[in-house]
Amino acid sequence: MSGHVRWNKDYILSIVDSHLIDYPSPINLSYAWSFGSLAGICLVIQILTGIFLAMHYTPHIDLAFASVEHIMRDVNGGWLMRYMHANGASMFFIVVYCHIFRGLYYGSYMAPRELLWCSGVVIFLLMMATAFMGYVLPWGQMSFWGATVITNLFSVAGQWVVDWLWGGFSVDNPTLNRFFSLHFLMPFLIAGMVLAHLALLHRDGSNNPLGIESSSDKISFYPYYYVKDLFSFMLFLVFFSVFLFYYPNLLGHPDNYIPANPMVTPHHIVPEWYFLPFYAILRSIPDKLGGVLAMGGAIVILLFLPFINTSEVRSSTFRPIYRKLFWFIFADFLLLGWIGQEVVEYPFEQIGLAATVFYFLYFLVLIPAVGILENRLVRTKL
Repeated sequence: MSGHVRWNKDYILSIVDSHLIDYPSPINLSYAWSFGSLAGICLVIQILTGIFLAMHYTPHIDLAFASVEHIMRDVNGGWLMRYMHANGASMFFIVVYCHIFRGLYYGSYMAPRELLWCSGVVIFLLMMATAFMGYVLPWGQMSFWGATVITNLFSVAGQWVVDWLWGGFSVDNPTLNRFFSLHFLMPFLIAGMVLAHLALLHRDGSNNPLGIESSSDKISFYPYYYVKDLFSFMLFLVFFSVFLFYYPNLLGHPDNYIPANPMVTPHHIVPEWYFLPFYAILRSIPDKLGGVLAMGGAIVILLFLPFINTSEVRSSTFRPIYRKLFWFIFADFLLLGWIGQEVVEYPFEQIGLAATVFYFLYFLVLIPAVGILENRLVRTKL
């Protein structure tokens, strides 16, 4: 029995050693590669604070809003846990968006890391679903009406889908119970996907700023890169703390401090800031079905990016044309985020439509076309 325990202990230690201590890392990684570990830290923060909040939260439409206020006012440290969880979601998305754009810039989606990229997109989708359901739980005005608007979009697949999501004929107590149960469960599903993501990362190895294979030019993760990650974590902690202690409600919506009222519609219904670019895409298409397909397609298209790409060069360091286009798509994403919070009227509607067209043009046309062009230029020079 003791031998079996010793074998298990040695096996666990060998896994920790090979994946965290002696893990071979490219010698030229920059601080941009710290966003992955920061995302893992954000997930841990969200799970731990979420478990604490679930101990005091009551998933009932008559008590949910009051239970959140009870956490804020009466539970020792409750205000800190609630603000850490609410702002932690925003921090999580900030880090993940930086992680995604870093991958786009350095071509981390290219072979042999296609599955690694696709697993990351799946994690992103699960994050969005989890965050949406979590936004409903405080049961404020924006929570209720946001849930009503977004769940109604599923009517394009049939009203029975909406009724199933609601658990009835409107957003009511069964809806809140379902969302609470799924919101509590899905972070653990995300954690499982993260483990798969890490397994794929360690199978194929990390990309690097030059985008070249560096199978022989590597150093161990410890003690070299853990120091970089630790420094990045300290900077992130300072950034997080500024919002947490000085501007805890800056990234939220004030209407969510008003109890949900099905009889009073807010003047302007908007989701959380991290959904705004995709919300803008949804609203830019005048047809409901077309808008839903465009919004879903804006995320799903990332799954097909490794297979759409035609470039033989990975990093933007050696791709001057693509490098300029990258900053266009980055600016376009910020523009969509701004449009998503504006009312649907001139000129915001027209700007949103133009930004949406460019978004899809970038992935479906420009990426493959620029790859073909750059390949020809490289061959011409050779």
